[in-house]
Amino acid sequence: MKKVAFLVLSLFLFTNCVEKKKTEPVEPEPTNEVSKDSVETRKMEPIAVETDGSYFKATGTEPFWGLKIYDNKVELQTMSDTLFTPSSEPILAQDANLKMFRIQTEATSMDIIIAHKECTNAMSGQVSPYTVTVAYKATGDDGEAQALEGCGTYITDYRLHDIWVLETLKGTQVSKDDFNGNDMPNMEININSNRFSGFSGCNRMTGSLFFEKDLLRFSQVASTRMACPNMEKESEFLNALQSSTAYKVENNRLYLSNGDESDLLTFKKID
Repeated sequence: MKKVAFLVLSLFLFTNCVEKKKTEPVEPEPTNEVSKDSVETRKMEPIAVETDGSYFKATGTEPFWGLKIYDNKVELQTMSDTLFTPSSEPILAQDANLKMFRIQTEATSMDIIIAHKECTNAMSGQVSPYTVTVAYKATGDDGEAQALEGCGTYITDYRLHDIWVLETLKGTQVSKDDFNGNDMPNMEININSNRFSGFSGCNRMTGSLFFEKDLLRFSQVASTRMACPNMEKESEFLNALQSSTAYKVENNRLYLSNGDESDLLTFKKID
């Protein structure tokens, strides 16, 4: 009888122990790799930048004024009036990042100069990357033009604000095999901060965006220093990324190019 009781007690303790093991959570092993699943489930933060179709905005104080430049028009708002004119192709300086828009209509004569020179708003203290001057007057007016000074910035194309996975490198389709079976190079572009981050095939990468109309550069690129076999493709990818100057977004793809190569990189948008 004692033997039977002992066996029943032993069986009960063993079964209870097994059940506890089943319910204990298992901690996942840490990993430095970025899986494809984690790329696809990453959530982009909402766009905080106003997207009204303009690609450049400027403001000034004393007096207060605001400027918006669109593909097809220019809008200048002052304390007393709002002027609309057609846009024009900028005149470019040869030795500096400086653009001049010279606009002449039946009603208004206007010159806009945008210089890539840091500018601080006198009232708010906000720092902008561009200094802007505007001179305008009525066409045929022999008096002096009204002069305005302020600060401005380009509005980064909202279509870039997404997660992108590499599809082709210099016109050739790529696969995981080109990157030692690792995840494909991918990046998340955030236009709120003009930053990007992602995975380059072996290492993590991060950097800044430099954006002007029809111009996109990936600059200040930094990456981790992990070593992987056959890192030639990763180096080729990073060099192509940093040499790109122009872009196109269509068919859920981001195409990067420069003056010498029209098909540097193609990325596919991750939904």
